[in-house]
Amino acid sequence: MPKSDNQKLKILYILDYLQKNSHQDHPVRSSELLSMLEEHDIVCDRKTVYSDIAALQDYGVDILSIPGKNGGYYIASRNFELPELKLLIDAVQSSRFLTEKKSRELIEKLCSQCSVHDARLMRRDVLVSGRVKSMNESIYFNVDAVQEAIAQNKQITFRYFDWDLGGKRKYRDKSYQASPYGLCQDNENCYLLAHSLRHGVTSYRLDRMSNIRLAGESRTPCPELTGKALAEHASRLFQMFSGEETAVKLRFDRSLINVVVDRFGKDILLIPDGDDHFVFTVNVAVSPMFLSWVIGFGGKAKILYPQSVADACVQMCREAAKQYLDQLE
Repeated sequence: MPKSDNQKLKILYILDYLQKNSHQDHPVRSSELLSMLEEHDIVCDRKTVYSDIAALQDYGVDILSIPGKNGGYYIASRNFELPELKLLIDAVQSSRFLTEKKSRELIEKLCSQCSVHDARLMRRDVLVSGRVKSMNESIYFNVDAVQEAIAQNKQITFRYFDWDLGGKRKYRDKSYQASPYGLCQDNENCYLLAHSLRHGVTSYRLDRMSNIRLAGESRTPCPELTGKALAEHASRLFQMFSGEETAVKLRFDRSLINVVVDRFGKDILLIPDGDDHFVFTVNVAVSPMFLSWVIGFGGKAKILYPQSVADACVQMCREAAKQYLDQLE
């Protein structure tokens, strides 16, 4: 039997073809595999194909066969089940810190983990255009640079920018230096949790960082951002806007129980307050975003303690109302 230089790759071509094209509803026939191999200048018979499939099964590939005229072979289990891939694709679609281009690239890689038949169905449901996405294409490089600094226990230097009215970057005057400790996601954005000599424990929007470089100095020890404390701090850094961390007591309408649990976790202690309300205490970074969150529930939410935080909420309401009351005068 003539052999080609590709003969030793035969079993890999068979595996690749089954992974891409086989499905329980679309089994691959041995004749189809023979035709595919011929396209790669590999000539063999059916018995050789059967032997290669048996070898793949012995190796652990879950290949099943369907008997009959319309039967064939298909891969029954893969690295990812379809519901798992769908969850990952949904996460990519909704992640604002990923650009539209990177989102599409990631989704294509995820779709390659299933058959072309399932991939076609999943692509049909992909909605990336029109979503609010990051405009920073270097987000992947930022993640890589931060992870490298953490692995080497080094500080980083970087530039930080804001957006101007024309949608262009406006870099802040000074270069930043900080000790990176972790990345986390909140409100569909990705943040770096770090320690800086100027601000202490703080956070930075990863997609607004650029020119990240490793500094010569080792990271400043920071127990607040080590181990479990890192996750605890991330959960307290409400909406990732800086503010003084304070224990705040709130009173909410019972219709908002799910909202509170979703925001602060199921382990938060909720204490009944009459038939229609409950109270709870949380450690949060008191910031305009936190106050806006409370105000957004109208008369169904109230800050009880400390009075200084309640006063700040009242002041914010007055300033917002003044914008509209002035129009009536």
